[in-house]
Amino acid sequence: MALVTIDGGDLVVTIEGLDKLWALKSSLTIPLANVRGATADPGITAGPKGIRAPGTHLPGVITAGTFHLDGEKVFWDVKDASKAVVLELADERYTRLVLQVDDPRATVALVEDALR
Repeated sequence: MALVTIDGGDLVVTIEGLDKLWALKSSLTIPLANVRGATADPGITAGPKGIRAPGTHLPGVITAGTFHLDGEKVFWDVKDASKAVVLELADERYTRLVLQVDDPRATVALVEDALR
């Protein structure tokens, strides 16, 4: 699971628990200027993930790490699709972050409020 917070002008994603091991990352810091938006999207997990490099993917169990799909690099950390949030990015290493959070609506509201 991931914890999304705002720290000054940055969006900070902290990967929690063993997900650090599966995703091969403990945190990401993205300038808010490079965040295009956030949506709660449980259906995203049903689509193709791309080529895993590096990361972990056990269908129906966990998708975590970096995945390459259609020329884009996407970071995943999801076990429970019903809690998935997608953060769209510009001018960053990743074009999208797909994260499992405790409260998808609250996370989307936090990001959208920070972008205003």
